[in-house]
Amino acid sequence: MSPHSLNAIIAGASGLVGTELLHQLLDHPRFNHIYALARRPLPFHSKKLHQIIDSQLRIIAWEDDQPIPEYGFICLGTTQKIAGSQQALAAIDIDLVKSVAITMKNLGVKHLIVVSSLGASKYSPAHYLRCKGKMEQALTALAFEHCIFVRPGPLKGERNKPRKDELAIQRIFDAIHPLMIGPLQHFIPIPAEDVATSMLKLAMTCDKHQLRPTTVISGHHLRSM
Repeated sequence: MSPHSLNAIIAGASGLVGTELLHQLLDHPRFNHIYALARRPLPFHSKKLHQIIDSQLRIIAWEDDQPIPEYGFICLGTTQKIAGSQQALAAIDIDLVKSVAITMKNLGVKHLIVVSSLGASKYSPAHYLRCKGKMEQALTALAFEHCIFVRPGPLKGERNKPRKDELAIQRIFDAIHPLMIGPLQHFIPIPAEDVATSMLKLAMTCDKHQLRPTTVISGHHLRSM
């Protein structure tokens, strides 16, 4: 193995951003081993890829000779409509994400990059954004060398199961895009591919020690990276 090769673990690789990110990780020349933590097998085939399948996204066993991933990527999340209740949403967006982050920390991950949401705040009156804010607070407390949160606005891309609300929002924002200037730029829909690219670039910046221990990148700033 090259002394400059890197290893990573990703959770949420079946989602919109996660799928794009896994593609980019597998194509990146510096990454040698990619571990994908998933509930069910993913439709990816590569010598670099090691799938870890568990219904609760746990790692039950780890061989001593397996390379340790320095980078962790979490692209997990849902909506209240899909989850079914506020409690079910919090169980995924806070509890599950925190559990996966702890697993990655215990495995040896030093740099964690996580998909959050524009407007995330533990003080938000909106339950979804409040969950994202509490998740960010919980992961920051785990004290990774770097904990980076990307907060995209509305996402553009092809889901396996399209969300009707997202499709409607995309059509609206596409129509008013030319009018969105200043702070409104944060709400311009961003392709999932661009979010994934930004996450990978941020990971490479961690490698150069150019970021603060906790970093947040929001909205249109992801597009301009």
